[in-house]
Amino acid sequence: MSKLVSCVAIVVLASLASAQDTSALRPPKGAQIALVVFEDLQCPKCRQDAPLVKQAAETYKIPVVHHDFPLPMHNWSYEAAIMARYFDSQSKPMGVEFREYIFQHQPEITPQTLRAFAERFASDHRTTLPFVVDPQGKLAAEVNADRDLGKRVGIEHTPTIYVVSAKSQKPFVEVKDTSQLFQTIDAVKNE
Repeated sequence: MSKLVSCVAIVVLASLASAQDTSALRPPKGAQIALVVFEDLQCPKCRQDAPLVKQAAETYKIPVVHHDFPLPMHNWSYEAAIMARYFDSQSKPMGVEFREYIFQHQPEITPQTLRAFAERFASDHRTTLPFVVDPQGKLAAEVNADRDLGKRVGIEHTPTIYVVSAKSQKPFVEVKDTSQLFQTIDAVKNE
């Protein structure tokens, strides 16, 4: 009997451990629908899908919530995410522009050239990039928090794009095929 109870307890604990925390998959305050994107700035598919996400947001006039999910196999994405957070701290639009800029130049960037690209971006936007971008580690903590959130949500790949809604029947839908992004937004809007 005790073996049976132990087995049941293990199965229950395993299912709880693999349960996803989807509480973060909701639109920002005041929005009915939004796009939530978990991305890696070094991911070629993220680069490919970024213009489509931007176009969808502009077409539907909905916000995009970016979450950093740097993958361990990419050798400069974590540092780029920290830099993006720095530019976010200057202004949210500047942070978004930096992400677009990094995606645009992604094939040219290496760990050795990332800083030069970021400095060029800063200069073009009449700001400076400090010698030490994150001296207290606050920006890294934000990137880590996003990555941890992605793990709790169950992110398995980048990009992972969700159409999220303030409606309670179906609060989020993962867009598994980006060619269906606009149709998915329409379906969520019409629910």
